[in-house]
Amino acid sequence: MGFTSALPLYSHPKIFPNQQRFRVEPLASDYRRWLVPNTPSFITRRGCSRSKRLVLTAAYGTGGGARRRVYRQSQSQQPLSSAPVKQIASFVVPASVFVAATFVLWKLVEVLLMPKPSRSSSVENKSPSQGVKWSFAPGTNLLSSFAAKIDRQSKQTLNEFAKELRAFSSVDMSGRNFGDEGLFFLSESLGYNQIVEEVSFAANGITATGIKAFDGVLQANIVLKTLNLSGNPIGDEGVKCLCDILVNNASLQNLQLNSVDLGDEGAKAIAELLKKNSTLRVLELNNNMIDYSGFTSLAGALLENNNIRNLHLNGNYGGALGANALAKGLERNKSVRELHLHGNSIGDEGTRSLMSGLSSHKGKITLLDLGNNSITAKGAFHVAEYIKRSKSLLWLNLYMNDIGDEGAEKIANALKENRSITTIDLGGNNIRAKGVGVIAESLKDNTVITNLELGYNPIGADGAKALSEVLKFHGNVKTLKLGWCQIGPKGAEFIADMLRYNNTISILDLRANGLRDEGASCLARSLKVVNEVLTSLDLGFNEIRDDGAFAIAQALKANEDVTVTALNLASNFLTKFGQSALTDARDHVYEMSEREINIFF
Repeated sequence: MGFTSALPLYSHPKIFPNQQRFRVEPLASDYRRWLVPNTPSFITRRGCSRSKRLVLTAAYGTGGGARRRVYRQSQSQQPLSSAPVKQIASFVVPASVFVAATFVLWKLVEVLLMPKPSRSSSVENKSPSQGVKWSFAPGTNLLSSFAAKIDRQSKQTLNEFAKELRAFSSVDMSGRNFGDEGLFFLSESLGYNQIVEEVSFAANGITATGIKAFDGVLQANIVLKTLNLSGNPIGDEGVKCLCDILVNNASLQNLQLNSVDLGDEGAKAIAELLKKNSTLRVLELNNNMIDYSGFTSLAGALLENNNIRNLHLNGNYGGALGANALAKGLERNKSVRELHLHGNSIGDEGTRSLMSGLSSHKGKITLLDLGNNSITAKGAFHVAEYIKRSKSLLWLNLYMNDIGDEGAEKIANALKENRSITTIDLGGNNIRAKGVGVIAESLKDNTVITNLELGYNPIGADGAKALSEVLKFHGNVKTLKLGWCQIGPKGAEFIADMLRYNNTISILDLRANGLRDEGASCLARSLKVVNEVLTSLDLGFNEIRDDGAFAIAQALKANEDVTVTALNLASNFLTKFGQSALTDARDHVYEMSEREINIFF
C-alpha cells in the first residue's frame, strides 16, 4: 500500500548526485525508509525552517526481504558530498564579513558626525521624547530643535534686558514686543531694585494679563519714579489692576498711559487712585477714549488731590461738558500747574467754563494747551480775559483753532497787559495781515515773549511787512516761525531787511512760502551783513533752484563772522551744481573760522 505524507526535515539527508535524488535516514524509533522525488534541491542550516516540509513518497512492500535489500543498497552508497556546502560557504562568509564591516563603519561615522548636545542650563534642556510639536496653523509645524533655539534666543534677550534694569537709572525698552510673558520675566528685576528710576515698557504688546506681573513688585520698589506703559492695549481692566497695585506704592511720580484703550471705567479707577496716592506728580492719559463721565470722575479726584502737577488729557472726548466738569474740579485744586487739553472739541462754551474755573484756581497754572478745540473769536474773548488776570501762565497754545483776525486782536490786546507769557502758539487760526499787524503792535511794549508761532496763517507779504517793521527794533522774540504763511518773494524781502537790524532772533522758520530764487537772494544779501544771533535758518519747500543756492553760498563765504550753524534747503529744486556750491561754502567757512555749518539738502 502506498501513500503521500509531509515529513519535517528532522532527519539527516544523504545526496546522490548521479541519480539526482536523496534519501532520508529515519529516526531510530522509525523502521520505515522514505524516498524523495527526483527534484534537485540545496539545503542549508539557515535555509530550512520548521514551516517548510518536503513531500515524500514512501514505497515499501509487505515482505521483509525487500526491506533488507533496500537497506543494504543504502548502506553501500557513497557518503554525502561536501562540494555544494563549500560553494555556499564561499559566498556566505565574505558577504557576512562585508555586512559586519559596513555596520561598524556606519556606527563610527554616526559617532563622529552627530553633534554633541550643548551644555546649557537645565531650564533649556529638552527631553528627546517630545519629538515634533505640531500645530494646525499654517507654517507652525516646526521641529522642536528650532523652537528651542528661538526660546533660547528670547531668554537670552530678556536676560540682557534684565541686566539693563539692574545696571542703569534710566532704561528705554519701548517697542521690543516681548508681550505679557516677557513682562513677567522682567518685572522680577524691578522688585527691591535700588538703581533704576525711569523705565519705559511702551509698545510691547502688553495686555491686562501682563499688568498682573507688577503685583508685589511695585509695592516693594521705593526708587522707581517714572513708568511708561503707553501704546499697550491694557484697556480698562489693566488700568484697574495697575491702580490697585499703585495704591500702596510710595515712589512713583510719573505715570504714562497714553494710547492704552482707556475708557471711562479706567478713568474712574485712576480717579480713585488719585484720592489715595500722594506721590504721583505727572499723569499722562493722552489719546484714549475718555468721555464726559471719565472727565467728571477725574474732576472729583482733583477736589481731594493736592499733589498732581501735570495733567495730560490730549486727544480724548471731553467736549464742552467734560471741560465744564473739569473746571469745577480745578476751582478748589491747589496743585495743578500744567493742563493739556489739546483735541477735545471743547468749543467756545467749554472754553468759557474752563477759563472761569482757572480764574478761581487756587494754584498757579504755568502751561495751558487748548489747541485743536474748535475755538472761535467768541472763545478767544474768554481766553483773553484769563490772560489779563494770569500772572503765572508761561506757555499758551491755541494752535489749529479758528479765532481769525477778530480773535487775534483780542489776544493781542491781552498780551499788552500780560507780563508772564513767554511762548504763544497762534498757528493755523486763519489769521491774516490785519490780525498779524495787531499782534506785532503788542510786541512793542512786550519784552517777555521769546517764542512766537504764526505758521499756517495766510498773512501774505503785507503781514510779513507789518511784523518785520516792529521786529526791526522792538520786542525780544528769539524764535519766529512763519512757515506756510504765503509771504512769497516780496515778503522775504521785508524779512531780509528786518534781519539787518534785529539782534534777538536766533531761529527763523520760513518753510513753504514760495520764496523761489528771488526770495533766497534777498535773504542771502542779509547774511552778508554781520548778524551775531541768527543760528538756524529753515528754507525748505520754497522752490529754490541753483541760482538761489549760489547766492546763499556766496553770502556764507563773504561773511567771515557768520553765526549760522544750521541751514535747511531740503525739498527744493537744487541740482548737483547748487549742492556743490553750498558744500564748498561750508568747507570754506570751516577753513577760515573753524565753525561748522550743517547744511541739509
